Amino acid sequence: MGLTMTGLDSQITDIADAVDVTDLILHDILTGVLSAGSWLKQNDLERRYNCTRQEVRRALDRLALRRLVAHEPNRGYHVFAPDERQAEQISDIRIILETSVADRIIANANPDAITNLRRLANQFDNLIQTGTVLELYEANLTFHRELLSLCGNEELVALVRDIRQRTSSAPVSQWNTRARIDKSSAEHHQMIDALAAGDVEQFKQVTTLHIRQPR
Repeated sequence: MGLTMTGLDSQITDIADAVDVTDLILHDILTGVLSAGSWLKQNDLERRYNCTRQEVRRALDRLALRRLVAHEPNRGYHVFAPDERQAEQISDIRIILETSVADRIIANANPDAITNLRRLANQFDNLIQTGTVLELYEANLTFHRELLSLCGNEELVALVRDIRQRTSSAPVSQWNTRARIDKSSAEHHQMIDALAAGDVEQFKQVTTLHIRQPR
């Protein structure tokens, strides 16, 4: 279906000097390059990101504070892997936050906003056939960020972004089949349809189904 990580590794060295190593490791966790539960050897990370041991250690400590990486004394660091109970609880938090502002989102969904969201949803659709995993992942994040930003609360948008990161390896876990990707696409358009119709309850229902998708 055209989803590959081709070219990603070759980009890392070029941008390592311009981007904090924390962001590079986070990026690879969220896109599934560093899979949930995998051990993070500091020597390997130094070579991968062309940085110093101190930079790697500082980055891992930062990510551990955010519970994206786990540290086990005398063993090292590994990518945090939430169990089923934790994943369900994280989904519960997202549903509470995102549906609680549904009325605000719909109130602010003017024709220009709806047109923009439809454009972003179509961009996601096109990338299913032609894009890389990274491009599809970024398109999905952009759609949801723009949608949630209609609530008018930037702190809530940032909080949901951080909570989403806690589930890690998003494309790998939620898009394990083509059918699941197509369902995500359909749900994007269903959310937009609910906005256009001003239907708060329908928007809440689709949002809940979208967040609770099988992993």
